[in-house]
Amino acid sequence: MSEGYQVIARRWRPKQFDEIVGQDHIVRTLKNAIAKNRIAHAYLFVGPRGTGKTSTARIFAKALNAEGGPSATPDDNSATAKAIMAGNCMDVIEIDGASNNSVDQVRDLREDCQYAPGQCTYKIYIIDEVHMLSAAAFNALLKTLEEPPPHVKFIFATTEAAKLLPTIVSRCQRFEFRPIADELIAKRLGEIAVAEKIAVSPEALAAIARLACGGMRDAQSILDQMISFCGENISENDVMDVYGLASTQTIRDLAGAIASGDFPQIAKAAETLSDEGRDLYRVVSDLSAIAREALLDAIKNGGRSTLLGRDMATESLLRMQEALNAGAVAVQKGLSERVNFEVALFSAAEAAKSRAIDEVIRALSGIAESLPEGPAQKKTALTA
Repeated sequence: MSEGYQVIARRWRPKQFDEIVGQDHIVRTLKNAIAKNRIAHAYLFVGPRGTGKTSTARIFAKALNAEGGPSATPDDNSATAKAIMAGNCMDVIEIDGASNNSVDQVRDLREDCQYAPGQCTYKIYIIDEVHMLSAAAFNALLKTLEEPPPHVKFIFATTEAAKLLPTIVSRCQRFEFRPIADELIAKRLGEIAVAEKIAVSPEALAAIARLACGGMRDAQSILDQMISFCGENISENDVMDVYGLASTQTIRDLAGAIASGDFPQIAKAAETLSDEGRDLYRVVSDLSAIAREALLDAIKNGGRSTLLGRDMATESLLRMQEALNAGAVAVQKGLSERVNFEVALFSAAEAAKSRAIDEVIRALSGIAESLPEGPAQKKTALTA
């Protein structure tokens, strides 16, 4: 009987440390810990969704239970490794913290910890979304977490570390998973597309990476959907149409119009984007990202930047950035998305035109110093 289609995010899940993208600092630490036999009893993986927390936990569990002892490069073809990666190993227990959050369930876990592993070196508990455990469940886990049996290891994963009790965090080695850079996501998607015999333009890969907001799993899911929509050839316009994005060039043109205060052009662009059904919140977010690029460029170049088509000071770019950030919130939560979108663009243009009071004072001082001396000034100078 056929098992059916398996999505790209599952088929291309990392199986070795070297396949994990964008988390080199974590991979290096875990591999060194294995090589030097400095393996802690509890680990806490913190970071946004889709950045590799659960995949890393599985690979680490597989590495610790490799045949012949812990190894940073375990054999993928061994029965134990296959069972761990499939989630079927009796000694690597994956628990969903959201649905197993009661005190009684944690007490059962504590009792189960006392039994030696049946087929592996270590009994490893991977608790996903651990922040969902109740306070009572956390307290029931404390003693076991502090002094677990030597054959037991805990790996906790969460997207909201602030909800964890400090007493839990202090008993773990904490690893911060970062949002993955767009360039790395696009590169990985390109490798997957080649292997899947799918033609995807570089612009389309970049657009998908932008949509994923640093999450590899989200990017792979988007690619999967685009393959279903387009077949074997995916262009940037296809991604734009399906997800309501505006093209990079459209965003840059609109940013230039905002920087130069071209209100008719801004109004025309806003109308076009709205009529085409583009994601207006995403447009404002993309504009904010471009304004940030210009702001950083100004900081590097003595307080001025021409990236947006005209010479702008750091102060103007900062006010433009603040107006766009405020506009993004209004577009997302306001009553009329289109009206708030237009107001956000016009406010950003006004902010970009205004000049800081210090800059105005400097300009007026320069003008005053260049003026010829009058009779009163000459008389004052002679008297002095």
